[in-house]
Amino acid sequence: MFLSVFDLFKIGVGPSSSHTMGPMVAARRFLIEIRDGDWPRPANAQVDHVTVSLHGSLSFTGKGHATDRAILLGLAGFEPKTLDPEQAKAAIAEVNSSKKVSPQGFGTFFFDPESDLVFDYGPALPQHANGMIFNGFDKNGLQLLKRSYFSVGGGFVLTEAEMDAATRAKGGGVPADDAAEAVPYPFRSANEMLAMGAASGLSIADMKRENEVANSSPQVLDKGLIEVWAAMSDCMDRGLAGDGQLPGGLKVKRRAREIHDQLVAETGSNAFHPHKVMDWLGVYAMAVNEENAAGGRVVTAPTNGAAGVVPAVIRYYLDHCIGATEEGVKTFLLVAGAIGGIIKYNASISGAEVGCQGEVGSASAMAAAGLCAVLGGSNKQVENAAEIALEHHLGMTCDPVAGLVQVPCIERNALGAVKAVTAASLALRGSGDHFVPLDTCVETMRQTGRDMMDEYKETSKGGLAVNLVAC
Repeated sequence: MFLSVFDLFKIGVGPSSSHTMGPMVAARRFLIEIRDGDWPRPANAQVDHVTVSLHGSLSFTGKGHATDRAILLGLAGFEPKTLDPEQAKAAIAEVNSSKKVSPQGFGTFFFDPESDLVFDYGPALPQHANGMIFNGFDKNGLQLLKRSYFSVGGGFVLTEAEMDAATRAKGGGVPADDAAEAVPYPFRSANEMLAMGAASGLSIADMKRENEVANSSPQVLDKGLIEVWAAMSDCMDRGLAGDGQLPGGLKVKRRAREIHDQLVAETGSNAFHPHKVMDWLGVYAMAVNEENAAGGRVVTAPTNGAAGVVPAVIRYYLDHCIGATEEGVKTFLLVAGAIGGIIKYNASISGAEVGCQGEVGSASAMAAAGLCAVLGGSNKQVENAAEIALEHHLGMTCDPVAGLVQVPCIERNALGAVKAVTAASLALRGSGDHFVPLDTCVETMRQTGRDMMDEYKETSKGGLAVNLVAC
C-alpha cells in the first residue's frame, strides 16, 4: 500500500473535500466515462442528457456543503485544483440559464440543476455514506450509461468496482494496487513503519522520501512539497485578512483577523501570558477554516473540514520554535503524510464514515507526528505523538450545524492544533515507549466509527446540529 503525500495534501476548494471536491471529481470522471469508457454503445446512439442523484450524507448536508454547485461545475468541466472562482461563477449562471453543460472536449449535454440533480433522503448506498449515481440518456430518454461513485474523504473518489477492491484489501477507501507496492518501504501500519525504520536506520521522513522518489524524482518531490506549503500559507494569510460574515445563512462572523490584530498589537507589551502562544496557534487554524468555509482555495490535510490543523502547527513551528527551517517544513509534511496514509488505509479520514475523529483527529495525529519529527523526535517518539493526539479525539462526532463547515468545525481545528502541539511535547519528554500503540488506536477509531449512529456522522441529524436549534 502506498499513498503519496500528495494524495493526502491536495490543493482544491472549500468548503468540503468529501462533499465539494469529491463530487466535482466524480462528475468529471463521469464525463470521461461517457467519452472514453468501455460500455455498450448502440449504433448511432450518444449521451444527450445527464442526471445525478446524491445519497446518504451527501444528500443530508449537500446543500450546506455546496455539493450541488460542485456537481454542476464538475459536469461543466472544472477541476478543484485549477478552479477559477470568476469562471466558475459565470459557468453556474450559464448552466442555470441554458439548462445545458458544455465541458470543453466532451460535447454538450442537457442538464437542468433543478430537476436533474436529486437529493435522495432515503437510505445511503450500501458501499459508503457518500454515494452518487450518474445517469446518461440519449435524446429519446433511453438510458445508455449508469455509474456509481463514492466520495470517501479527502477528495478521494472511488467507483463501485474500486470500492469492492478496497473492501477486499485490509483498509477501507484505498483500492488494491500492486504497482503502488513498488516502493522501498511499503509500510501498511505503524508497527511495520517502526520495524522498517529500525532495520534500515532511517527516519520516518527519510523512508517516506525514498518511497516518494521511487516513482518520481527528488526535484519533483521538493517542488510539490513547496507548492503544498505555499498554498496552505496563502490560504492562512487570506483568512487572517478576511472580514465579514461567512456564507450559508448562519451569519457566522469571521474572527481570525480581529484576534490576529489583537495579538500583533500586544506583541512586545508587558501583558504577556504564557498561554498566549496557544492563541497564535488557534488563530492560524481558524484563519484556514474560515477561508475554507467561504469556499476559498485550500489544501486537504487530510480533509477540508480538518484543513487548519496541519498548516497551523507548521506556522507555529516556523514562527515560535527555535531553530525552525524551511527544510523542516518538507520533513513535517512527509511525516504527516506517512501517518495520514496509515490512518486512511486501516480506518478512515471521512467524517461521514467515522465522525470527526477521522477528520480533526487524524489531522491532529498527523500534525503531532510532523512537529515531533522536526523538533528532533525519534521514530518511536513520532509514533507516540501521533497516538496521543488521535487517542484524545476518539469518539468525536461530526454534527455540523445546518450542514455547514463552520460550527463547530472552525474552532475544532484550533483545538486540534493545540492537542497536536501538546501531544508532540509529551512524546518528546518520554523515551518513545508507551502503553497504547498507534495501530491499536487507529483500529479503535475504526470500530468506534462503525458503531457510531448515523446521526453523528455528517448528516446534521444529531448533536449540535439539532440541539442548537432546539435551545
